[in-house]
Amino acid sequence: MLHHVQLACPPGSEQALRDFYEGVLGLAEIPKPPVLAARGGCWFRGHGIELHLGVEADFRPARKAHPGLLVSGLDAWAERLRAAGYPVTFDDDFPGMRRFYSEDPHGNRLEFLEPAGA
Repeated sequence: MLHHVQLACPPGSEQALRDFYEGVLGLAEIPKPPVLAARGGCWFRGHGIELHLGVEADFRPARKAHPGLLVSGLDAWAERLRAAGYPVTFDDDFPGMRRFYSEDPHGNRLEFLEPAGA
């Protein structure tokens, strides 16, 4: 069983992360243990996932590796991201699934998908 997924972020980017992961995606920020909080970054939970964003001094966004977020109401999620100014690229290469790709404020790739016909 998977406990969480971690993505990297640049130093000092916590507010942009909160604005996106809480404000746009509706995840709740959860407290990091104090020893880890000193390193920066943020942790979020919601929609059946836990996502940790950790600071990397030489940050480069994940363009290929990505979490795949199983959602309900895929088109509404796409509209929510577009309305917030994030790119949405639909792809039909996954038989049995509808999906699109977007990115977080730092360019980390995110996949949103739901079963076809849902």
